[in-house]
Amino acid sequence: MSFVNPVVLVALLAIPLLIALAVQRSRRRDKFAMRFPAAASLALAAGPQDAYRRWIPSALALAALAALVFAAAHPERSVRVALQEASIVLVTDHSGSMAATDVAPSRMEAAKSAASTFVDKLPGDVKVGIVAYSATPDDVQPPSTNHTATKDAIARQTANGGTATGDALEAAVALLRPKKTDRTPAAVVLLSDGTTTQGSDPIDAALMAKSLRVPVYTVALGTQDATVPNPDPFGQPLPAVPDPETLRRMAEVSGGRAFTAQDAGQLGAIYKSLGSALGSKKETRDATGYPLVAGFALLLGAGGLALRRRGV
Repeated sequence: MSFVNPVVLVALLAIPLLIALAVQRSRRRDKFAMRFPAAASLALAAGPQDAYRRWIPSALALAALAALVFAAAHPERSVRVALQEASIVLVTDHSGSMAATDVAPSRMEAAKSAASTFVDKLPGDVKVGIVAYSATPDDVQPPSTNHTATKDAIARQTANGGTATGDALEAAVALLRPKKTDRTPAAVVLLSDGTTTQGSDPIDAALMAKSLRVPVYTVALGTQDATVPNPDPFGQPLPAVPDPETLRRMAEVSGGRAFTAQDAGQLGAIYKSLGSALGSKKETRDATGYPLVAGFALLLGAGGLALRRRGV
C-alpha cells in the first residue's frame, strides 16, 4: 500500500499525545478522590469493570481518528488485473535432444504439457502465437485469440533435428513487432534444452528483441548428464546438455527473466507463474473508502457509548 499524501500521516503522532493527556487527567481525578473519601467510596462501589468501560468510548474515538488520518493520506493499493490487449509468442525447441528422458516422461512431453498449461492460464483476450523450431522455425503461427490452434501446434511437435534458437527468436519478434511503432504489450517465452547448433546468434536476436521492447523469458530444460540414443546403433549415447548460460544472457539483454527446470514439476510451476504474470498487469486503485468507512463507524460507536453512559 502507498499514499498520495504521506505527510498527513504525521498527524498520527497526536494519538499518543492524547493518550498521555487522558492518563494524566485520570491521575488527577484519582488524587481528588483520595482527598474526598466519599468519592473514593463511590468509585469502589462502581467496581473495576465499570472503570474499564469508561475508557471504551475514548479508545474508539482514537481509533476513529487514526482511520480518518489514513483516509486523509489517500491510500492506494496495487492489484493485478487481466490484460485486455497483449500478444505473447511461445518459442519451443523440438530438436533431437528433446527426446531425452531425464525429465519424465521425456523432455518433449513435459514441455508440451507445460506449454498447454501456460496457454490455459492466459485470459481469453490475450493473443498467443507459437514458433516451434529445430534446425529451422518449422511451425509458425501469429498471435491470435484462438488458443485452441496454439495448443494444437504444441501437441503435434516431435523431437528431431538441430537447434536454431536465434532464428526462432527472430521469427517470434517479427510476429510481435511487424512495425516499430507498435505499442501493444508483447513478450516471448522461449524454452530450449540445448546449445544452438546452427543459424543466427541467439544473443544478437535477443538484442533485437530489446530494441523493439519485447522481453524474452527463457526456460532451460534438462539435466547436465542427460543423453539421447545415437543414430549409429553401435555408437555411444549422445550428450543432451542444456545451455542455461546462453538462455540467461538472452533474457538479461532483452529485459526478461531466465528460469531453469530439471523436472516436469518445476517446468509446470514456471509456466503457470509466467501465464499468470504475463496475462495480467498491476494497477493502482484508490483505497480511501476502507479507512473512511471504518473511521465514521468507530466515531458512531464512540458517540453511542458515550451517550449511553450519560443516560441520554
